[in-house]
Parts: sequence; C-alpha cells; structure tokens
Amino acid sequence: MSTLILMRHGQSVWNLHNLFTGWVDVPLTKKGIDEALSGGYQIKDAPIDVIFMSSLARAQTTALIAMSVHSSMRVPVVMHEGDSDFNNWDTIHGLETKAQTIPAYIAWQLNERMYGELQGLNKQETIDKYGKEQVQLWRRSYDIAPPGGESLAMTSARTLPYFLSHIVPCLEKGQNVFVSAHGNSLRSILMHIENYTPEQIVSLELATGEPLFYTFDNGTFSKACPKDSKVKG
Repeated sequence: MSTLILMRHGQSVWNLHNLFTGWVDVPLTKKGIDEALSGGYQIKDAPIDVIFMSSLARAQTTALIAMSVHSSMRVPVVMHEGDSDFNNWDTIHGLETKAQTIPAYIAWQLNERMYGELQGLNKQETIDKYGKEQVQLWRRSYDIAPPGGESLAMTSARTLPYFLSHIVPCLEKGQNVFVSAHGNSLRSILMHIENYTPEQIVSLELATGEPLFYTFDNGTFSKACPKDSKVKG
C-alpha cells in the first residue's frame, strides 16, 4: 500500500487580486507562503518518496516550503531530466547524501488550466464586460473554453495521461507520492480517482495549501486522513 498526497498551491499574488492567472508564472503572497508551511505541517509525518510539481513557480514554491518541515529531514532535489543546459552537471556523487534526498520532478502537464485571453483580467471586470452567465460558462463548464484558452476537459486531456503514465507507476512500486499543482489540474486527477461526473467536478472547490490524502492498494484509491499516513521507521 502506498500514499498519494495532492495539494493545491498557496495563495498567489493574482489569487489575492482576483485575476485570471492560468499559465502566467506569478509568485505566492505572504499568506500563500504561510499556507504552504501550514500544509507542510499537515504532511510532515507522511512518508514521501517522490514529488511531482507543475512547471509554475507557485506550485514549486509550495512544495519546497511544505517539505522544509518534513519529519524525515530529506532534502527535495529538483530534477532537470532532458534539460540540455544542465548536461548532467547536477549529478549527486555522494551515495549517502543522495539517500537523504527526494527527487522532485517538474511537469508542465500538471500546470493550471490555460485561460487564454482572460489571463491577467480582473474576474469582476470580466463579468461586467461579458456578463455573469458567459463568464460562468467559461469558468464552470466542463467542455467550454474561454477565448484562446482551455476547457477543463482539455486540461484533463494533458493532466490525466501524465498522472497515469508517471505518477501511478510510482504508487504501484510502493512509492509514496506528493503532488503540488493547481485547482484545475488537480480536479482532473480527482475526477479520475473519485469517479466524479463532469457536473460534480466543476463545482468542486479546492482550498489553497490544504493537502488531500489517498491510499493506493491493488489499483484502488481510498481517501485517507493524515493520521493514516505516518513516517515509517
């Protein structure tokens, strides 16, 4: 049996200012940093063997801050596989040192839904311009995309295959996984593991910096509590 932890990043600057963010790479607010730390304390006794993060700074910052208080004291090391600029210069040669690290993989497939022409616009001003009903369709429909952007269905079409091809195999090997991502990319994963319908998933709200725990056993996910996931040994 293995553990899966899903966490939406802490509050970002554009969350604070009620702006459509999408793939714009903005940082966390002070509150977002505090939320990441609070989430870290909630997962500090859960076993974690591998970390997956989106390519956006707010998700990566959340993961690294959360891991700073983990009971294992293992150091998350950001992996740069396939990045020719690194040319294997980041290889760890100390075996004992390497054993005290946790690989943290970056995946653009886990990025937030791309909001196209809405990115950077104030949500209330967008409602004033296009009407509440139209903006609600863009935000809360499963298969209707904003201009130049992605629908939740399109987001799921990139997030879920990555989850199944990269994250689930880790769980199958008995590794415990921590995923730091975004509201809509995590909705895509939750739709799969919780069997949500499109109507249910669009109304699901995920709090920033709040971890969700699942156990994985023989191909089946079950919701768990932090107390069910303790550091082994």
